[in-house]
Amino acid sequence: MKNVGTIDQIIRIVLGLVLLGAIVLVQGPLRWIGLIGLVPLLTGLVNYCPLYSIFGIRTRRL
Repeated sequence: MKNVGTIDQIIRIVLGLVLLGAIVLVQGPLRWIGLIGLVPLLTGLVNYCPLYSIFGIRTRRL
């Protein structure tokens, strides 16, 4: 069941790509924090957020 709306989806995808870009741009051990970007990127691509389900949040219209 999809629970991520269009604007939310776009924000998640952009944020995920920016964080993943940190892997290339940042040097040192902090660069791997960019892998956190996989979470918003994947939830944006599949239009489903498990945390939204737990808390009963929907940004997608029925």
